Amino acid sequence: MAMAMVRTWRPRALPERMASALATSLFGCRNGVNSAGGELLFWSLRSLSIAAGQQRDGLQVCIVGSGPAGFYTAEKVLKRFERANVDILDRLPTPFGLVRSGVAPDHPETKVVINQFSRVAVSDRCSYFGNVKLGTDISLEELRKLYDVVVLAYGAESDRRLGVPGEDLVGVHAAREFVWWYNGHPDQANLQPDLQSSDTAVILGQGNVALDCARILLRSTEELATTDIAEHALVQLRESRIRRVLLVGRRGPVQAACTAKELREIMGIKGLSVNVHTSDLVTSPADLEEMKVSRSHKRVYELFVKAAGLKSSTSHGIGDRELPFLFFKNPVEILPSSDGARVAGVKLEKTVLQGEKGNPQRAVGTGEFEDVSCG
Repeated sequence: MAMAMVRTWRPRALPERMASALATSLFGCRNGVNSAGGELLFWSLRSLSIAAGQQRDGLQVCIVGSGPAGFYTAEKVLKRFERANVDILDRLPTPFGLVRSGVAPDHPETKVVINQFSRVAVSDRCSYFGNVKLGTDISLEELRKLYDVVVLAYGAESDRRLGVPGEDLVGVHAAREFVWWYNGHPDQANLQPDLQSSDTAVILGQGNVALDCARILLRSTEELATTDIAEHALVQLRESRIRRVLLVGRRGPVQAACTAKELREIMGIKGLSVNVHTSDLVTSPADLEEMKVSRSHKRVYELFVKAAGLKSSTSHGIGDRELPFLFFKNPVEILPSSDGARVAGVKLEKTVLQGEKGNPQRAVGTGEFEDVSCG
C-alpha cells in the first residue's frame, strides 16, 4: 500500500543521490532532480510543488525505519513537540515493517495497529519516503547534518545460525525467509520452498513464529485464501504435499516459548491432529516451581496435557494433517539426501533438563540420537 504522504521535504539541499532515490520512490523514475543537485519535485492530485523555500520551524526529526518502533517514536515526538516535523525513511517502498511482513496473514486483528500508524503518517508534520537505503542513498553523517535528531529504528535482518553441519543445504530456510515469503516481502518474492518432495516438514523451535509457520503449512488453502497472504505463496501452498509438521524443542512442554493463545488457535484447526507424548508431560519439582511463578507457562502446559488427552479423538481428524510436538530434542545435524544436494532429514539428540531451583533449566545432551526424515 503506497501511502499518499507526499509533503515537502526539508528545504535544505538534499544530496543528489538521495533526491534521486526519493524521486524513484514517488514516481518510479529518476526525474525531478535539478542540475544543482537537490530540489525534489513532489506530485499530488492537487498540486506540483518544489521542495524548497522557507526553512521549517521547530525540531526536525528523521526516523530511519517505518516499523512499529519508528511509528511509535514518530507519534510520541509529534505529541510531545507541537512544532516538530518528522520524516520517516525506509528502504522498502511501503511502510509498517514487521506489522506488514512479520504478522501472519491469518491474524488481521494484530494488523489493526496500522490504522494508528496511518493517522500518524497523514499528519501535516509527518512525511514518509520509501526506497531510501541508509548507507547507499544517504549516509548517517549526511542525515545528522540535515536534522536535529536522527533515530535509527530499523530492526535486525540477519538470521541466527544453528552452527550445525548441513545448515546450508537446499531446502533449509530461516524462519525470517519463510515468513517474508508468505507475507509478500520483496526480498523473498522469488523464494521457492520445496513443498512437493515430502509430506513432512521439520520446524526447529516451538515459539509463536514456529507456530505461525506450521499453521500456514497446515491450514487449508480455502481458509488462507480469505486472508491477505501473498498470492505467489497461496499458489504454491495449493500444490503442497505437506501433511505433517514436526515442531522440535530442546526443552519440555513447561518451557515451550509459545503463548497459550497461539497454541489454542493451532489446536483448533479443523482436521488437524496435535500429538504430544504423555511421557514428555512428566514434571519435575523444578518444572512445578516454574509453573508456580509463571501463569503463562502453566497455561501452555495445561494445553499440551489437553492435546495428549485428545489424541484418540476422531473429531481431530486423525490421518488428515498432523502436528507432533517433539520435546527434549536438540538438532545436531541437517542430513543430506543421497546425492548430497538437498536436505533429507534432521539428526536429533535427546536431552535432559538440568538447573538449580530458582534458575532457568537448560537442556543437556544425553548422547542418544534419532533421525527424522523430511523434504
